[in-house]
Amino acid sequence: IVQSFFIALWLENPGQFQNVQIVPNPGWAFRLLVMVTLTSGTAFIMWLGEQISERGIGNGISLIISAGIVSRIPTAAHQTYLLISPANPEMGTIGGLQAVLMGVLFVAVVAAVVLVTQGQRKIPVQYAKRIVGRKVFTGQSTYLPLRVNQAGVIPIIFAVSIMMFPSTIAAFMPNSAVMRGVSGWLQQSGFLYNVFYMFLIIFFSYFYTAITFNPLDIADNMKKSGAFVPGIRPGKATTEYLDYVMTRITLSGALFLAFIAVMPSIINRGMGLPYLVASFFGGTGLLIIVGVMLDTMKQVESQLLMRHYDGFMKKGKIRGRY
Repeated sequence: IVQSFFIALWLENPGQFQNVQIVPNPGWAFRLLVMVTLTSGTAFIMWLGEQISERGIGNGISLIISAGIVSRIPTAAHQTYLLISPANPEMGTIGGLQAVLMGVLFVAVVAAVVLVTQGQRKIPVQYAKRIVGRKVFTGQSTYLPLRVNQAGVIPIIFAVSIMMFPSTIAAFMPNSAVMRGVSGWLQQSGFLYNVFYMFLIIFFSYFYTAITFNPLDIADNMKKSGAFVPGIRPGKATTEYLDYVMTRITLSGALFLAFIAVMPSIINRGMGLPYLVASFFGGTGLLIIVGVMLDTMKQVESQLLMRHYDGFMKKGKIRGRY
């Protein structure tokens, strides 16, 4: 409701389009209409997402967001075609070699995102021999998976929200020279903007990982169940070891996430591609699509295996999925 109110105010007064009147009859009637429309539409989408989740297909809201991102692909493909089409020499700005390079780069970026999304550091865990009643349970070996990108796409969302503050405050203070200067320095896709953007992504990667991953609780649970990491004492030593490993693998995941986030800006400026086309070479859109597709595949495969079907492939197994 609050956000829709401010959207209505922006539609009445679009700052960057001084000579364009979007709303012919501004006022409270228009604002209330926008608030009711956007809020009820959002509530309907939330309900639709819950229906998708309840039927076991996957995370419904994520699927809807992914569908919105994927729906931009035809427009991006058309813009790319116009750039490389020999039939439009006045519009064509990309040669054949650049087009091939774009294709190779796109495949490489998607493969790298899949690898990092699925990447794990497997900590070996050994269970001690236990005697329960008259039964003797021998020690089992398993592993504790620590994800390289534990925070997912959350750090990028947090960083974008923080980076939007200067321009938002500047819009409410048009007469402030200081705010206009700060907003100009932090102009989107500028060098200073990307530096701060990457720094915030790395910071929020550690921040979110610290919230969601508690090595002390994991070490205590392992100790209670008679599990231990070979060569590491249970208790405090295990906590320090898990924290040591997680801190280092989070750094690699955070650096990769920061690089992927600024990739569209680099492609946009370096190759002169439209931002809509460049956005599919990285950023939140690509991360969301890859994450949702992988999660949906797992959900569908689990449903097929539950009903004794082999899966998508005739062999019954997909390479790289264990």
